[in-house]
Order: sequence, then structure tokens, then C-alpha cells
Amino acid sequence: MLLPKRTKYRKQMRGRMTGRASRGATIEFGDYALQALEPGWITQRQIEAARRAIMRALKRRGKLWIR
Repeated sequence: MLLPKRTKYRKQMRGRMTGRASRGATIEFGDYALQALEPGWITQRQIEAARRAIMRALKRRGKLWIR
């Protein structure tokens, strides 16, 4: 993960999620997709854990794209 060397404050405010996503709602690659049921924050560790679990199930048979 890329981070700046120096910041004024240690923790960043999370802000607020407003509106609906305009990108990522349609399947662009492949035949199947996973979609969130409700809005929320997803960390890099959660995305990586999901990717590893899916790749373990796919083995060498399929491809996985994360957008």
C-alpha cells in the first residue's frame, strides 16, 4: 500500500458515503460476479482475504478480476 512519508495528523477522518456507485454495478469480465448487499467500508486486508479464498476454490481453472 502506498502511503505519504509525512502527514499533519496520524489518523485520517473517514468521511461520509453519499449517493450510489455509478461504476462497478455491471459485470465487465467473466460470467459471474459478487456484489455487496449494503454499503460499507472494505479494507485492503478484507479484499486480499477474499481474493485468497476465491483463488483457493478456483485453483487453476478460472480467472479472477477485482475492480
